[in-house]
Amino acid sequence: MLNGIRIVEIEGLGPGPFAAMLLADLGADVITVHRKGGAVTPGMPERSLLDRGKRSIALDLKDAADIATARALIATADALIEGFRPGVMEKLGLGPEDCHALNPALVYGRMTGWGQDGPLAHAAGHDLNYISLSGALWYGSAPGDAPQTPATLVGDIGGGAMYLVTGLLAGLLNARATGQGTVVDAAIYDGSAHMMNLLMSLGQTGSLSETRGQSLLDGPHWSRTYTCADGGHITVQCLEPKFYALFLDRLGLTGDPEFQQQFTPKLWPALTARLAALFATQPRAHWADLFLGTDACVAPVLSPQEAQHHPMNAARHTWAEIDGTLQAAPAPRFAGRDWLPKRSPARGEHTAEILAELAEANKA
Repeated sequence: MLNGIRIVEIEGLGPGPFAAMLLADLGADVITVHRKGGAVTPGMPERSLLDRGKRSIALDLKDAADIATARALIATADALIEGFRPGVMEKLGLGPEDCHALNPALVYGRMTGWGQDGPLAHAAGHDLNYISLSGALWYGSAPGDAPQTPATLVGDIGGGAMYLVTGLLAGLLNARATGQGTVVDAAIYDGSAHMMNLLMSLGQTGSLSETRGQSLLDGPHWSRTYTCADGGHITVQCLEPKFYALFLDRLGLTGDPEFQQQFTPKLWPALTARLAALFATQPRAHWADLFLGTDACVAPVLSPQEAQHHPMNAARHTWAEIDGTLQAAPAPRFAGRDWLPKRSPARGEHTAEILAELAEANKA
């Protein structure tokens, strides 16, 4: 879908590379500027799956000749991605004003935790810090437990990378129409707060409480994760009465007068305890089989490795092991178009190739 679009990515952490991977998955020519001689980020592999489908050039952005190469490369790009603290790119001579002087139509994507301005703009932080201050962490975990979310998903990816991609695509459309580029200020703090609006809409009907465990989606017995006899877990979220009725039917609870009162908050704690005791009597596989294919809105909690071997994956091919690394296929999908696994380059693998392209473009 993005064939013909060139993205220059200045090597960074987490959400920036993820956003660039997504754009590469969609067909963009993504060129990553890796640090020349730079060490791999702790915990990350030499060939990261976040670099799949990209090309790599190794540059030292403190070297004048390499800065000149970076500028020449940016002049050929439709968009740029950087994830440094505010002001760093300006000190390198690669800030938005510098780049727009070279390439007025460039969409300049900036990925940070706190944004380009504000009292915390220059402060360090990570996924949990951004979403805790934005309010997005507040409803994480069960009542009584410390708020926690799956690492990186809500902040780095949901509130960061996905909003950066949205901003870049919007900027590209505008640049195509007007010839003018823009600067995208994608802050995880902003994006994670924006993602709360679906939940916040429940407050318009009084269904959202500031007290955890008392709202429509985090208080009821029918919106929970339960522990099974073997230590596995099962999720239940049958909000609609017709689905809730199917849930009760499968469990043999249709005639129970208390369970018939689905939306009576004072009963939720006791009914949660009863379901917890019930689900603890059988292993996860028992409950997964009991509810498989029904509209009762019940599903087992699987690890990514287990998800790979589930019948759902056999049909969708969402998870695959490529070069020994388990990874998910791109999303969303497009009718009539298949995605083939793309390799990740070695750092600097395409340096000579890209330099030759720039030389040829300079001659032209």
